[in-house]
Amino acid sequence: MSTNTLEHTFVDQVMDAQAIIHKVCSMYCDNEDDRKDLFQEILINLWKSFPSFRGNSKFSTWMYRVSLNVAIQRLRKTNKKKEDVTLPADFDEIAHPQKEDLPEKKLKMMYAAINQLSDIEKAIVMLYLEEKGNEEIAEIVGISQNYVRVKMTRIRKKLKKMVEA
Repeated sequence: MSTNTLEHTFVDQVMDAQAIIHKVCSMYCDNEDDRKDLFQEILINLWKSFPSFRGNSKFSTWMYRVSLNVAIQRLRKTNKKKEDVTLPADFDEIAHPQKEDLPEKKLKMMYAAINQLSDIEKAIVMLYLEEKGNEEIAEIVGISQNYVRVKMTRIRKKLKKMVEA
């Protein structure tokens, strides 16, 4: 594949699925400048690794995996630099399949609880809210389907406990 064709294919696919990057940036960054920086960092990593994308999975699955890995890696670097990192408090920008059904107060409580989860748990919840199946979540996060089910059960219990407290 020529460089021009590769670039064109990459740009087309990223344009079609760029909402994935925006969601990851919103999930892991609490201000606009950090979101923009993370967006750029994710794009750079996607471009660098695009030639090795073989199509064994959907492009969106691969894109989620790269985006989440970059975000989590960046967060870990930031955590090493400063002890007290404030994670995002405003998740209203992130699509929620049943957002209209939940009263505003409950929704804010749920997002505040999600904010307290570990990086991997947040990633799993975000993908679950995106209505991804266990198979795709497992592939993106890099764990088994069975472990996704176990993690989701634990996460639900954890969130319920946090919201009830």
